[in-house]
Amino acid sequence: MANKMTNIIKERRLKFKLTQEQLAEAVGVRRETIVFLEQNKYNPSLKLAHDIAKTLKIKIEDLFKFD
Repeated sequence: MANKMTNIIKERRLKFKLTQEQLAEAVGVRRETIVFLEQNKYNPSLKLAHDIAKTLKIKIEDLFKFD
C-alpha cells in the first residue's frame, strides 16, 4: 500500500495572507496547480516543493508529510 502525501500549504498560505493566485505567481505555476496541491490531488516536483517551501518560509519536510 502506497503512502499518501499531505501538506499544509493552505494553512501557511493563509498565514502570509496570500491568495492562491499570488502563491502560484510567486512559484511560477498556474493557480489550478495550487488548488490541486492544497486538495492533496497532486504531488509536486522537488523543485516546485522547494519553491513553495521557500516562499512560505518553511522547511520542505515540515510542509509535506507522508501518512
